[in-house]
This record gives sequence, C-alpha cells and structure tokens, in this order.
Amino acid sequence: MTTPELQRLDRAHYLHPFTDFKSLGEEGSRIIERAEGVYIHDSDGNRLLDGMAGLWCVNLGYGREELVAAATEQMRQLPYYNSFFKTTHPPAVRLAERLCRLAPAHLNHVFFTGSGSEANDTVLRMVRRYWALKGRPDKQWVISRENAYHGSTVAGVSLGGMAPMHAQGGPLVPKIAHVRQPYWFGEGRFKEGRPQHRDAFGRDCAAALEAKILELGEENVAAFIAEPVQGAGGAIIPPESYWPAVKAVLEKYDILLVVDEVICGFGRLGEWFGSVHYDLAPDLMPIAKGLSSGYLPIGGVLVGDRVAETLIDEGGEFFHGFTYSGHPVCAAVALKNLELLEAEGVVDRVRNDLGPYLAGRWKALEAHPLVGEARSLGLIGALELVDPASGERFDESLGVGTLCRDLCFAGGLVMRSVGDTMIISPPLVITRAEIDELIEKAQAALDDTLARLGDPITDNQEESLS
Repeated sequence: MTTPELQRLDRAHYLHPFTDFKSLGEEGSRIIERAEGVYIHDSDGNRLLDGMAGLWCVNLGYGREELVAAATEQMRQLPYYNSFFKTTHPPAVRLAERLCRLAPAHLNHVFFTGSGSEANDTVLRMVRRYWALKGRPDKQWVISRENAYHGSTVAGVSLGGMAPMHAQGGPLVPKIAHVRQPYWFGEGRFKEGRPQHRDAFGRDCAAALEAKILELGEENVAAFIAEPVQGAGGAIIPPESYWPAVKAVLEKYDILLVVDEVICGFGRLGEWFGSVHYDLAPDLMPIAKGLSSGYLPIGGVLVGDRVAETLIDEGGEFFHGFTYSGHPVCAAVALKNLELLEAEGVVDRVRNDLGPYLAGRWKALEAHPLVGEARSLGLIGALELVDPASGERFDESLGVGTLCRDLCFAGGLVMRSVGDTMIISPPLVITRAEIDELIEKAQAALDDTLARLGDPITDNQEESLS
C-alpha cells in the first residue's frame, strides 16, 4: 500500500495514544515500515536515527534475530498459558530468577504485568495491602512528584503528576499527593532572586517531601514513588544531594520507597538499575520497557523482602493480577534479551565508554545560542532551549520545542520535545560513530531552529514541516 493509502486508513480507524486526533488527521501519520540497529525507515524511504529507542525501550536495538527466534520457539512450544490457579510455566520461572539475580540483593520476588502502567497499578495495591497486613491500615497516602510520569491507567495517572493528564482524568485515585520535582534548571536556578546551588536545591526538594509527610501525618503515609531520573518529565537528573536526603527522610518516618525503573532499568544509566547508581535500596521497583527491549509487551514489580515476606506469610490470597501476567512468549523474549545484555557487556559499555563519550559530545552543545543547559547521564540526555538574547525560556505559545523536534525529523533524527526541553534516549547498542551522527544532526536542527526563529512564528509552522 502507498503512504497516502495507509494514511487514509489510519485516519479513518486508528485512534493514536497521546495524540490530537483532529490535528493528526489533517496532517497524516508518519508510517514506519522497518528498522535495524539504531535506525528506523518510513514508507517514503527516509532513514532516521532513532534517538529515543522507540519509547525509551529498544535497548538492544532493532532487528535482533535472537529475540525473534526466542519468540518463535516459545510460540511453537507453549504460546500461552496463565499463572492463575497455582499454575506456572518455565519461561516465567526462569525470567523471575534471572531478574532477582540482577537486582539488588534484597529484591527476591517479582510480580509480572503487561506494562509499566500495570506495574504501577500493582504497586499501589501492594503498598496499601502491606500496611493493612502490618496492622496499620491508615497508612494509605502515597506521595509522588509534580510532573512525574507513572503510566496512563487511572492509578498510573493519579500517581503521576502531570497536570494536563489530571485535567482529563475525571475523579482520580484518592490519597495521592505530589511534591516539587528536583528540576534545578526549570525550578531551582534562582531562589528569592539569587542564584541557588544545585545541592541546596536538592535538599530543598527533600525538605518539601518531609513537610508533606508531616502535613498528612506520618502515620497516614504509606510510600514515596519516584523515578531515579525523570524520563517523560524531561530527562530530569536530580542534584547529587537529592537522593541521600530523600532516603534519610523516608527512613526517619518508616515510609516505603518505590523506585520506578520503567525507563531507567536495564542499563539506561550505566547500571542494571538506576537504583544501583543512586544506592537506593527500594522496597518495590516497577519495571518494563527495556526488559524485553520493547519487542513484546511485558512489565513487572520487583518486590523487596520485607514486603514480599509479609504478603506471603500473612496475606492469604492477593486479589490482583492480569490475564497476561508472565505471558510465556513475552517472558521468553525478555529472558533472551537479558541474556544478550549480559553476554555482550552492554551495561558495562554504557557505564565505561558510551555514556562518558556521549556526555562530552552532548555537553559541547551548550555552546549553541539556543541551549541553556545540556545534561546527560548514561544514555539519556536533555537540552534546555532558551532565548539567545535573554537566556530565559521562550513563551510556551511559540512552540519552539515542537519546531525543533520537527526539524530533527526532517533532518533524519528522532529527538523528543517536552515543552522546550529536547530529550534523547538512544538504543544502548549505539556506537561512537552513531553518537557523532546524532550530535551532528542535533546541531543541524538547532541551527535550523535558530534560523526559523528569525522569521515570525505562525500557528501553521508545524503543519508546514509535516
């Protein structure tokens, strides 16, 4: 089928996630037909370097025949069976063992789900169930962060702190509160009109968490949930002071720590889990995305010993689960994915080679007039776009980030915009040469964006780039 034919059918029948349906129908979808390594190809013959690894998930890159073979073999042997009714199967058992071996030592159980959103729904159920079993049923409040993303189900969007999602959410899950995010560039560079040091800001954010606990009553607070590095919120890397201060607060008040590893897990930060990088020792750890490199949908929650042992020894039946929990084909692919990440030393290479190399090349983009900050950790990075004349943020109505994103696509690079923050999260198998290509294309898009800003910006700018 031709591109226009596919776009016509797409417009007629497919409601896309996180999409302005009317706008997409007017512009037409980009049709992605195939991919290999770190590149995707559209139906018009364009090749793009996928600087976002799909949606933060294609850690091993595209076209790995070993994962195809794992799926094929498992489909032939056992394409599906559930884990209800005291039943299991080898792929789920083997994957659970492998995950617990890779995770911090106190995480020895896993509950499988179909996605990261389902994993965070599971977290909410487990946290409240745990405290009820401990004889403290009033500990129900979960504290999250403003601008956090923890999925798009009702529980996920409630746990998250994104105002546009809340505005469309109707009644949200009760007893979930939000505190400030550790976003130094956006919210902490200045305090009372004066420059503020990153570490001072990090401690201020931890103090805001403690203040919220005291406001709600420590006897009522069950858990704090956060990503090691906020992904969808804008690749927000916290100050070094932040996590140690947060850990001290949670220990002081006996509150569970939930570290959402859906994006940071499986090598993104140069460790198997972001929790290891920041020495967090979480009680629960939602996972997904890189677990299977996105080849098949699978997620889960790694559960710490004190929570798991309570659920097992005192809980009776846990009335929660999914038809596809531990799906055998998804589990087989995830297991092979983890085997390849280990055998090929991918995580070590991100930590020791690719992450530091990207950091140097990425930081150099700060010299561009449009860039107020270039930050990275492992293979995740962000550029803050600012007005060259003032060094301050653009008016949101100008849509500068969207313009830059579209110019990236036009120049053969997938780079995402979160407002006027440009973010990357490439496959972990990217090479130094491909990082160089990514930087060159990002530089070109910044130059093109700056040139466009010399002309009046119109509402039709994005349409003109489609």
